[in-house]
Amino acid sequence: MDRIIIAEDEERIAAFINKGLQKNGYHTAIAKDGEQALHLARSEEFDLLLLDLGLPIKDGWTVLAELEASSHDLATIIVSAQDDPSTHLPRFRNRIIDYISKPFRFADLLERITICLRQDNSMSSSTRV
Repeated sequence: MDRIIIAEDEERIAAFINKGLQKNGYHTAIAKDGEQALHLARSEEFDLLLLDLGLPIKDGWTVLAELEASSHDLATIIVSAQDDPSTHLPRFRNRIIDYISKPFRFADLLERITICLRQDNSMSSSTRV
């Protein structure tokens, strides 16, 4: 079963995403700030990180930088109201799988998650001996 971290500080949005993902068979955990997101991501129990850039304590860019520095390889989809993350994206191109702008339709997010996890699973199985 695929496990997804929802790093989102707005309770309504986090609950909306959480409910939709659970209805679609995913196991989820919600992180309300960057510290919680890092803790969950480092646990290596998750397959995907849905990351808001405007998190309290540590913003999304800091979360990405700290994960990269500690060599934690976790696929990430940025879910943010920041329209133009392009100034930072080249730095994290190997970690970020996708970007979806708020507001979004849940069906669009679910499609991106499905594609991301399928790609990640196919890459993992192709490296197995």
